[in-house]
Amino acid sequence: MKRTDKTLLVALGGNALIKKGQEGTIEQQFENLVLPISQIARLSRKYRIIITHGNGPQVGNLLLQQECCDAVPKLPLEILVAQTQGQIGYMIETTLDNELIKLGINDQFFVTVISYVVVNDKDPAFKKPTKPIGPIYSEQEAASLPYLIHKTAKGFRRVVASPMPVTIVEKREIKKLIEMNFIVICCGGGGIPVIREERAFQGIDAVIDKDLASAKLAEEVGVDIFIIATDVQGVALNYGKKDQKFLRSITIEQAELYIKEGHFPAGSMKPKIEAAMQFIQRGGKRAVITSLENIEQAISGESGTEVVKSI
Repeated sequence: MKRTDKTLLVALGGNALIKKGQEGTIEQQFENLVLPISQIARLSRKYRIIITHGNGPQVGNLLLQQECCDAVPKLPLEILVAQTQGQIGYMIETTLDNELIKLGINDQFFVTVISYVVVNDKDPAFKKPTKPIGPIYSEQEAASLPYLIHKTAKGFRRVVASPMPVTIVEKREIKKLIEMNFIVICCGGGGIPVIREERAFQGIDAVIDKDLASAKLAEEVGVDIFIIATDVQGVALNYGKKDQKFLRSITIEQAELYIKEGHFPAGSMKPKIEAAMQFIQRGGKRAVITSLENIEQAISGESGTEVVKSI
């Protein structure tokens, strides 16, 4: 397979490591990574590769561990996000190395970049935090906590802002590494959220959507193909209902209409659609939402939902 100069960004959902109903042991996480990473290893023979990933369960576990232990100082959310970037980056690298060896590829370099992402401290999201994170509390426990707490379907949980990404701080380093033919793992969990204070950066308690951060990175480093890999085969109308209908392609105009009609929930498909739309509107060539099982088929046009400007 002849290698092109095209760059492919694969954004792995949280279920790439922990599937629904699983405990989330390290053994399970490594096992689950084989399916998407084996495909990425094969694709590396043709494309330059960037891998981004979620971190919801992992950062939630760290928050839970903090709540269970008062023997050491509590860490801010930005540090926990950084920890999960290193943790998951290690797991992806290990799995990737194994899969490349199986293919007889011994000269492919890869690296994990601890990434932080600038957000605007005036973003409206900071006025109304809605993103639940961490443990589930009883109403009595929640009343004594120093955090902003909301009642969710699962119980009382801490909520933080989820602002829009403004820029990826390490975009130049990532672009340079891609040009040097490294596979780059970055922007884990949407990146470490920071605000700019004059010429310096300061971390802030927030969570950036992983797909929106990936779209911003794709725009800034010049990605050709943007794949969002998740736990469903693509975008569906009336998802979960008897008249559910999966779409093979969707225009930006159609997507905007379906969002207004409420087809795509805010906590699941909506940010994926918005990320794909943003990528295409800002000059990206291809954006596909697909399942973890069908990353290769999505690139070849045989699976998933492709977001296009117009028909």
